[in-house]
Amino acid sequence: MQKLIFSLFGIWPALIFGDTLVLDRWLWLRRRLPMVSGARLIDVGCGSGTFSLAASRRGYHVTGVSMDEGQNQKARNRAAWIGSDHAEFHDLDIRRLDEGQGLLGQFDVAICTETIEHILDDAKLMRDIADCLKPGGRLLLTAPYVGYKAITPDDNGPFSTVENGGHVRRGYREEDYRRLCEQAGLEAGEIGFCSGFLSQMLTKILRYVSSIHYLAGWILILPLRLFAPIIDPMPRGLGLWPDYSITLVARKSGEPVRRDEATTQGQREGPHG
Repeated sequence: MQKLIFSLFGIWPALIFGDTLVLDRWLWLRRRLPMVSGARLIDVGCGSGTFSLAASRRGYHVTGVSMDEGQNQKARNRAAWIGSDHAEFHDLDIRRLDEGQGLLGQFDVAICTETIEHILDDAKLMRDIADCLKPGGRLLLTAPYVGYKAITPDDNGPFSTVENGGHVRRGYREEDYRRLCEQAGLEAGEIGFCSGFLSQMLTKILRYVSSIHYLAGWILILPLRLFAPIIDPMPRGLGLWPDYSITLVARKSGEPVRRDEATTQGQREGPHG
């Protein structure tokens, strides 16, 4: 059944069948991933490959990296089902990203979404990601904002003191991002937020109703998901409700490798909406 669904609808089922925060992150990424032909992208902590495959459909040659072999195999299956031949998935612990074969200095873009908060040595991870980028390459990163309001009680911790798959810290501030970028040799650019009030409320409903049946929760919130991108900016702009995630666009210093200089410049600047 999954094969048929992905064959018919591409990667979109994976983007909308989960909680609303997943789609929010992709919409944020997509605005910063213009259509290209052949640029290389690494997805650090790629999970089941949802964002990797979505990026591959925009013309990127994608390398997804995760230590979870089962999730990587799921990503490979989905790549085959949607006909994406520009995505590969490596079984590699991202805490040892610097030991990966053929990764250093190879990528135009790195994405890392809701992953760094699971890693104790986040400064090393940032340095390793920076080392994977070409000069002029960009990092697109999201992580929980330290000031979020808990969607469900577990969001308030306690947070792990060891790397057991849980969050090892509540989240990040703008100054944390700037410090990590400075330590990694990256230039922090746009810092913002995503996943606002309505997205969080819909995710809350989904989590609670899922205790009865996941499909029931998903069907319940489905009609309202269309309104989240419209409504979410309003409480944010008025300072009434914090977004769940804090976002970062950073750049590795140096001149980019020249392909078609005019085209590449336009792709790098991209939309910032």
